[in-house]
Amino acid sequence: MNVKSYAESTAFIIGGSTGIGLATAYRLAESGVPRIALAGRTAARVRSAAETLSTTYGIPAEGFAFDATDLAATRAGVAAAEEFLGGVDIMVSSVTDAATPELLVDQPVEGLEGDLRGLLIPPVTLTRLILPGMYARGGGSIVLVASDAAKTATPGETVIGAAMAGIVMFARTVAMEAKRQGVRVNAVTPSLVAGTPTSERLIQEGFSAKLFAAATKQAALGVTVPDDVAALIAYLAGPDAARLTGQAISVNGGISAA
Repeated sequence: MNVKSYAESTAFIIGGSTGIGLATAYRLAESGVPRIALAGRTAARVRSAAETLSTTYGIPAEGFAFDATDLAATRAGVAAAEEFLGGVDIMVSSVTDAATPELLVDQPVEGLEGDLRGLLIPPVTLTRLILPGMYARGGGSIVLVASDAAKTATPGETVIGAAMAGIVMFARTVAMEAKRQGVRVNAVTPSLVAGTPTSERLIQEGFSAKLFAAATKQAALGVTVPDDVAALIAYLAGPDAARLTGQAISVNGGISAA
């Protein structure tokens, strides 16, 4: 198995312009990863994030803008990032979607398919596109960001939970397929993460505001922040986790145990 140090690795972080993704980029740069590609939907924001990362750590960093729900755009974005990096050793999918917690009976039927596709398809597609290069390089690490909705049945998160459970089982199954090629695949499942654009939106909206207010009270160890999740992702991506694959690990401040 080809286990590389951080200093020998490249990293590609999708959803890397804000929140958990950006915090992960900083963690990996601090750990010694010498070349990082970020991806996000908004060109100006992801390129600004890459420029700041490059300036802060003195490393080559580039931002690529594409919508991860669009296959053609994702294929082109992955190819461009692979060319910039010279191959991907670490891939992190921290893609977010606009799906909002709501009781199933109150959700428009017309929106269900779009929510499921927006949450589940990006990490599946990204992993499929990245795997051949990792196989050719003799190894790699993939970390998919899902949520605790994959493990804990929570009213209002029926559709979100279905998609998150799909991501977790996908990660576990790909891990079993890819292990002989030296590729590790894990998932992280945070709950409420303070200080992200998604959380700021959710805590202000109707049912989701009540849901996350209750979750906050359960976080006796403190509400998770992006750097908490980034620290775990950086560990999973690195050589100290060389024999850890197929796992889904929660970071939630004690909101639940699963």
